[in-house]
Amino acid sequence: MTVPLRFLLAILVLFILPLVTHALWWMTRADLAPDWSHADWSSAGLLPEPGAHGDATVRIYAARTGRWRGIFAHHSWVVVKPEGAPRYTRYDKVGWGSPVRTDAWPADARWFGNAPQLVAALDGDDAEAAIPAIRRAVAEYPYRGWGDYHVWPGPNSNTFTAYVMSRVPGLQAALPPTALGKDFHALGDVVGLTPSRTGIQIQLGGYVGMTIGWVEGFEMNFLGLVTGFDLRRPALKLPGWGRVGTAGA
Repeated sequence: MTVPLRFLLAILVLFILPLVTHALWWMTRADLAPDWSHADWSSAGLLPEPGAHGDATVRIYAARTGRWRGIFAHHSWVVVKPEGAPRYTRYDKVGWGSPVRTDAWPADARWFGNAPQLVAALDGDDAEAAIPAIRRAVAEYPYRGWGDYHVWPGPNSNTFTAYVMSRVPGLQAALPPTALGKDFHALGDVVGLTPSRTGIQIQLGGYVGMTIGWVEGFEMNFLGLVTGFDLRRPALKLPGWGRVGTAGA
């Protein structure tokens, strides 16, 4: 078998087949909203009422995107609440309206009807210490202007969340492998630390790359699709399916 044929076979087995099987499963779902206006954007009930929870809170959430895009992609966002604050504050980077939005949806809302999953959590003193760094990262995000959002390969909502996480040492967690755009970097920024600062990333504009880190595990990125494994919290990482194994958080 020639080298090009082996390469194509590896791409088929590692990236295409998992994505196709997940697409077939996804299309059997009867609860998919036909469009954004018919989707459920209400709270999923993951967070207590702010007044009933006085401690400082930091949460990173991710939820499947809408319609066919949910086959392969998550949307992620950041939630903070200082100690004693009367409400949560949510930050999203989206492709419509103001690119960096604050409190556009409930802090733990469903996204296109899909319930969010917890990516990272800090409470109490750890959260209180992290909130200033989070707000500073939101303000300094380099792709926050009009026209800076690109669904593929990025920068997009997941590029934003990964950037914020990379600037808060206490947020040592990994976004889902299906967080398309999390690995986006400018083409001149090829080698660097992972967002958790526990490993190394090599990325070519988010199109292809590799990540090795204690928190992120081992990941290979091909055109935004990610395959790999996690030894710290044992799981496979498959295009479309995401983590298959223990939960990431």
